[in-house]
Amino acid sequence: MLKFWGDGSALSKSLVQSIKVRSTENFNWTFIFILAVVFYVYWSEIHKKNYKVVYAGLALYGVHWLYEIANAVIGHIFGYPLWSVSNQSTTFILLVGVCWELSMMFSLAGIISYKMMPEDTNKRYFAKNGKKGISCKLVVAIEMALLFALVESFLAGTSNHSFIWVYKWWGVLPVFITTYIPFFLASNYVPDMETKKRNRFLICEWALVALLLIILIPAGII
Repeated sequence: MLKFWGDGSALSKSLVQSIKVRSTENFNWTFIFILAVVFYVYWSEIHKKNYKVVYAGLALYGVHWLYEIANAVIGHIFGYPLWSVSNQSTTFILLVGVCWELSMMFSLAGIISYKMMPEDTNKRYFAKNGKKGISCKLVVAIEMALLFALVESFLAGTSNHSFIWVYKWWGVLPVFITTYIPFFLASNYVPDMETKKRNRFLICEWALVALLLIILIPAGII
């Protein structure tokens, strides 16, 4: 069952209010297995010297963390975040809108997206008669964003409320446009940036993530 918009229901609000962030109540050993899989993927790519693939993964994952931090701050200020995960659906909740399993999936999503592009990542579709066409990076970013938005729609409709949308104006369309397209634009474009610009982007991105976590978690904001 797909769910396309939040319903603003009392049930959704109560589920969000009951979220136990960073509680080990439901913790189990799948946490370690998933972490091992992520390490294996990254180190395999590093061993093969597929550094652009690694950059793609780190670029998207950093954007993911910035979005999750912003979502948690929204929840702190306005009472409810744009999206949430439920206690019943996960072994460990990192922030109000992201659980361990989901976050680890996003650590690999950029790698997957970059690998889905043609070998020539500068390829352009519909380039005829002097027309520049459409970059394969943009096409794949839109395709991946659409796929992920539909998966999120499914999660929002699950009986254990794996994903919770409270606000009636938040749903598949805004998720697709404002969240997932930027995610996959980062993974598809950052690896091919000029070296200094790419390194500057990744360093600033992850430094900002670390700074926000260091400040906001002890402050009890996220």
